[in-house]
Amino acid sequence: MNFVETARPYVLSLFRIVVALLFACHGAAKIFGVLGGEKVPAGVWPLWYAGIIELVGGGLILLGLATRIVALICSGEMAFAYFTVHQPRALWPLQNEGELAAVFSWSFLLIAVLGPGAWALDTWLGRLRKRAPTTPTRTA
Repeated sequence: MNFVETARPYVLSLFRIVVALLFACHGAAKIFGVLGGEKVPAGVWPLWYAGIIELVGGGLILLGLATRIVALICSGEMAFAYFTVHQPRALWPLQNEGELAAVFSWSFLLIAVLGPGAWALDTWLGRLRKRAPTTPTRTA
């Protein structure tokens, strides 16, 4: 097996971790007003809800827990943000300041399709399930 194929699950994990951490920071900025962000009042549509998805979703993806479904939700949230906030301003992401939303959306779609990689709770739990007996053993 060549180096690229050997490294693939680990590089995928590093990609997932970095993207999720950056995404969670955006959520923390919206929800708590940290990291230079302005706190959005609770319940304000759609920013506060986006912040919750970013914070919780980013945290779950960072850990690699329920990765595929959460990444799909985060990808959808960023696509929604792009098409409702950025795209009406101008056609191209460079003109409408939507590059980050587009990159996050496509990154999370990639994670949803490829999975969490080697360093993820999903991977670890999957290995544990394969080792566990499928039927309980009973001793008399």
